[in-house]
Amino acid sequence: MAVVETDVCIVGAGISSAMLAQKLAELHPGLSIAVVEAGRSIFDVENRMRYRDRMMKYGENPWPGDYIEDQSATGIVSRTMAVGGSALHWGGTCNRFSKEDLRLKSMYGLYTDWPIEWNELETFYCEAERRLGVSGEPSPFAGDERSQAYPMPSMPLDYSLRQLKTWGDKSGIPFQGAPQSKNTVAGYDGRSLCMRCGTCDICPTGAKYSPDFTFKKLLSEKKIVLHDQTLIRRLVLHDTKPIVVAAQGVHRDRPQEPIEYRARTFVVASGYTWSSHLLLLSATSRFPNGLANSSGLVGKYMNGHAFISSMVELNADVFPDMNPQMGLISRQFFRCATDRPYVRHDLRIWEAGSRNAVRLKDPSGRFLLGDEVASDWRSRSKRGTARVRAYYDVHPAESSQLTLDPSKRNKWGDPLPKIEHHLDTATQNRAAATKQHIQEVFERLARNDEGRILTTSEGRYLDHPAGGCRMGTDPAASVCDSFGRTHDHENLFVVGAPTLPTAGCTNGTLTFVALTLRSADRIAS
Repeated sequence: MAVVETDVCIVGAGISSAMLAQKLAELHPGLSIAVVEAGRSIFDVENRMRYRDRMMKYGENPWPGDYIEDQSATGIVSRTMAVGGSALHWGGTCNRFSKEDLRLKSMYGLYTDWPIEWNELETFYCEAERRLGVSGEPSPFAGDERSQAYPMPSMPLDYSLRQLKTWGDKSGIPFQGAPQSKNTVAGYDGRSLCMRCGTCDICPTGAKYSPDFTFKKLLSEKKIVLHDQTLIRRLVLHDTKPIVVAAQGVHRDRPQEPIEYRARTFVVASGYTWSSHLLLLSATSRFPNGLANSSGLVGKYMNGHAFISSMVELNADVFPDMNPQMGLISRQFFRCATDRPYVRHDLRIWEAGSRNAVRLKDPSGRFLLGDEVASDWRSRSKRGTARVRAYYDVHPAESSQLTLDPSKRNKWGDPLPKIEHHLDTATQNRAAATKQHIQEVFERLARNDEGRILTTSEGRYLDHPAGGCRMGTDPAASVCDSFGRTHDHENLFVVGAPTLPTAGCTNGTLTFVALTLRSADRIAS
């Protein structure tokens, strides 16, 4: 068996891993860091314009090879497994949570509190925004005060979004552009200026932050070693001490040559699905339920937020597809008075895709030529359409869990994960009132500009998922402490999404990164 000796072994190569490796290399020059990723490296930014072009013309997948055929899970949201993880094709939205997320028990008597103070987390939000290169503008709401300005000014709103902002503001709900990790200043962190191509799933210009940029830079500076296409199948404990001594894996192209990574510190940075999965797979006679699992909570309290969406027709000049992935946000409903029924959500507005396709013939069958094509489309698109969504806060039951499914296995025979989300009793009891409140907010918006709600739908899954290794101060009620250090093994950390007790009511990536940067300080020390 081949052996790799290193100071720190990081399992997984997504956005949390990239930020951790970068900061550890800065804090401890000369520290040997090995990053091990099951998927392959896709370091081909020069090809992404071509991938985008083929996606636009032929509907092709712009990320060929960003998953592993036999490495999936029941109930998973994204199958991406590659160097860069899901953030290879994230939208780049970087919203913060709010103080209320950290004090649910203290303020509302609900669920649990986070083991971290807001003022401390806020400083790491600032660091995360700097490292990711976030463009944004300050929120107008009390409680959203910032200790540092955004690194770059907000993305200018296009014509359609300006019309939608005017429409939304008429309801008395103030909207602003959502903060984005996209350059509004040319050259920030070596990235180009965002050209608003409208295909953020694959940014063809390199203006949006992507973890592969960080890994390429760390590799070029010889700050890390990166082993891709190497699946870590189990962590190995010391014979007598409760510390991890090795991570054992196999290269997908060399299945007969197992490899072992030995390190002083191990960090599982494999996202909300594969982090819990690895700990459960690593069961031993001393830890028969999996590593870091004396509490029995590895894979428990899987979370995310629910959402409701509406399409609203209104009298406004909204031209679809100008910049469909840039949207507006209002944080007005992030906070809930403690003497009122509990409901917290964000509120988002996007341009809606065209409901009226361009046509080359009129209803009589006559061919349309030249400017007639545009005139015909405009005549059928006089009323604009907005896509409105509310992500709302829900809390998981302990039975909201990831388990090993022995009926489904990968090529190595390992059972694959199965995720089932279940909400706690308090969330279920307030569900009808929460949905009624959100519907009333949508109707409030629609009363302006002769608006009309066309459709309303509820999400069938929990978005921006997290959990499975929740942090806490009580080892009997959590998997790790606020820095991600597991209660059972002093040299084993979990970072990023799995550590969140709840998923808040807005995008989680910035929070994953902020918590990881805080963990980096502790790991380095």
